[in-house]
Amino acid sequence: MKRYVVYTCFVMALIWACRKSGDNKPPAGPTPYTVTLPAHFPQPVYDLTQNPPTVEGIALGRRLFYDPRLSRDSTISCGFCHQQFAAFAHFDHALSHGIDNRNGFRSVPSLFNLLWQKDFMWDGGVNHLDIQPLTPITDANEMGEDLGRLIARLNADKKYRSMFDGAFGPGEINSQKLFRALSQFMATMNSFNSKYDSVLTHKAQFTPDEQAGYAIFQAKCASCHKEPLFTDGSFRNNGLPYNEFLNDAGRMRITNSTGDYLKFRVPSLRNIIKSPPYMHDGRFYDIYDVFEHYSSGIEQTPTIDPIVKNGIPLSQEEQRQLYFFLTTLTDYTFINNKSLSEILIDN
Repeated sequence: MKRYVVYTCFVMALIWACRKSGDNKPPAGPTPYTVTLPAHFPQPVYDLTQNPPTVEGIALGRRLFYDPRLSRDSTISCGFCHQQFAAFAHFDHALSHGIDNRNGFRSVPSLFNLLWQKDFMWDGGVNHLDIQPLTPITDANEMGEDLGRLIARLNADKKYRSMFDGAFGPGEINSQKLFRALSQFMATMNSFNSKYDSVLTHKAQFTPDEQAGYAIFQAKCASCHKEPLFTDGSFRNNGLPYNEFLNDAGRMRITNSTGDYLKFRVPSLRNIIKSPPYMHDGRFYDIYDVFEHYSSGIEQTPTIDPIVKNGIPLSQEEQRQLYFFLTTLTDYTFINNKSLSEILIDN
């Protein structure tokens, strides 16, 4: 009898264990997120399969983007310099503005359509989206933080530990997870819903002035500002007078080639009306000053780009019509997108 009872208990325990095992569902992983890519754009440069966006990863990246504690003195966030209403450029500063009231020596580039970008910064000093944030976070004139110290701070924060676990699974927070979360958020910062896009997809029509401006753009600007991204991603000397105060040699600082002297990345013209000041040093606050530069202000230097060497004459009427066309590149859906807006970091 005793033997029978022991045997029965063993069988019941085995059945319970099997049932319990069957009830154990694997822990839910991050929720996949599909980034919307416009049909009229080329294939992205960034490989999303190497860092698949998730709902949790994007939410984490957004929090990091707007958290001033990523800077050394907890005063400057990424979002401080990259303002959404200005297409994530810095509307009211000619030069980047960092901790301790320091200034960098270049203007803040706008942030959008980064999936299609091969090089970053005005001189192309960074060549991958996943490592792009390293420069502003550690630059003494911007956020000025030590990466190791920042990682330790994140690991000591319960909220961040929980969010990183949700986005990447349990484990220590490291720099790879930090940068991948920021990339996932930045991968959603895409601008392709301007009036220009609506015209291109036959959902709207240009006004006569916009259409005339488009023709001027195609004849005089499109060689460098290629549609639909409105940049060819190249580095060019566009004839700006040398800025002796900043002593900036442009891409030559990266390549050490005198052939790259005073060459800077061609910026996109999307959202250009919303993202002054213009040029690598923010010297122009008015788009008409930019028109005048190309029309009559070109300075001849050994690396001047052949396209602008002889200037690009623009009459007053052409400038007016070109302005109207450039306004069609403003993407109000993008600059008002609530999923990209600043969030309050409450702890």
